Amino acid sequence: MINENQHLEYRRGSIFNVLLGTLIGGLAGAVAMLLLAPQSGEDTRMLIQKKGLELRDLTTDMVDDTLSQVRSNANKVSLGGRRKMNELKQQGQELVAEQLDHVSEAAQAGKKAIQNS
Repeated sequence: MINENQHLEYRRGSIFNVLLGTLIGGLAGAVAMLLLAPQSGEDTRMLIQKKGLELRDLTTDMVDDTLSQVRSNANKVSLGGRRKMNELKQQGQELVAEQLDHVSEAAQAGKKAIQNS
């Protein structure tokens, strides 16, 4: 019987030691976490919010810059198109004037030919 009682006490002691070790280990881990944590949860939330606002502002600036470049390029294309259109219009007018001169000369030559015959 003495062996059975000693065995039960030994088992109770080992269970107690395991529970005590788990409790002490958990407390040590919690203390280490609190001491070694880079910052508090509130600080982390504030940092995330601040970075979110910075990213939003950066994105807004990038979108504004892109829109400005698109507008600038559109204006350049538009001005280039207008210049080209004016050049083509001028060339067209010159060709029309030149053809009218040829037609006028041909009409004058036809008149002279009719008058001479």
